[in-house]
Amino acid sequence: MASPATDPDEPLTPAGRLFLRQEMNQIIHCIIGVKNPFDIEAVKSQIRDSFLLKHPRFCSLMVVDRHGRERWRRTDVDLDRHLIVIDSPVNSSDSSAGNGDEAAVNEYLAEMSTGSILSPDKPLWEIHLLVAHKCAVFRIHHALGDGISLMSMLVAGCRKVGKPEEAASMGMVVSKKKKRKDNWWEYYWDGIVRLIGVIWFSFVFVVEFVMKLMWVSDRKTVISGGDGVELWPRKLATARFRLDDMKIVKKAIHDAVRDGNLYRGDG
Repeated sequence: MASPATDPDEPLTPAGRLFLRQEMNQIIHCIIGVKNPFDIEAVKSQIRDSFLLKHPRFCSLMVVDRHGRERWRRTDVDLDRHLIVIDSPVNSSDSSAGNGDEAAVNEYLAEMSTGSILSPDKPLWEIHLLVAHKCAVFRIHHALGDGISLMSMLVAGCRKVGKPEEAASMGMVVSKKKKRKDNWWEYYWDGIVRLIGVIWFSFVFVVEFVMKLMWVSDRKTVISGGDGVELWPRKLATARFRLDDMKIVKKAIHDAVRDGNLYRGDG
């Protein structure tokens, strides 16, 4: 692999440029709880040997060239700047018996969502180890990837419980095979129908969007925001869903559950 000094800069994707705009600044937070206490040195060793530090986006800085275009530039990663270890318990105003750890982590994330940004002088990711709560918080800028790609990278660093030498795998989605048409005229007719449908529904959606943009707005309530609402204090709440219930919803709507709602891993 070429060194960071010799690797050419890579342009940002349109989605990456959007997520890096000051108005957006989308950061993904992922919480992982563990059973046993953290071994910090073992965690560092695993991260150094993982795919995380081999992924170009996780080893690159966002820079602007002389033409004003954003680009990714490879750099050396100082793991100590990305791995933040917090030994003491996180204080929470809602640490009732039974959900003290959960309330503390929720409040910790709520404070970070408004009061902490990812420093642009290092690759845009961090891992916070809340040692007292046996919890790891991943902070990854959305410009580095979407949900499914980031989960795939996370799974690549995991191993199966029964077979530690084998990597974990994501559940496969089996698509139904469409009946093959032998008549070329059927293919031709299907193409015409699909094209007409695309044109018609695109027109309807555009008209609907413009009409809503011009005449529809949210009504004012006691919880409506005002100027600078993105900087107001936040409170994070969590909910639990049974996996069987999610499967029932998936079957009822005849569609896949989004990766932001559910992930199933084999292992």
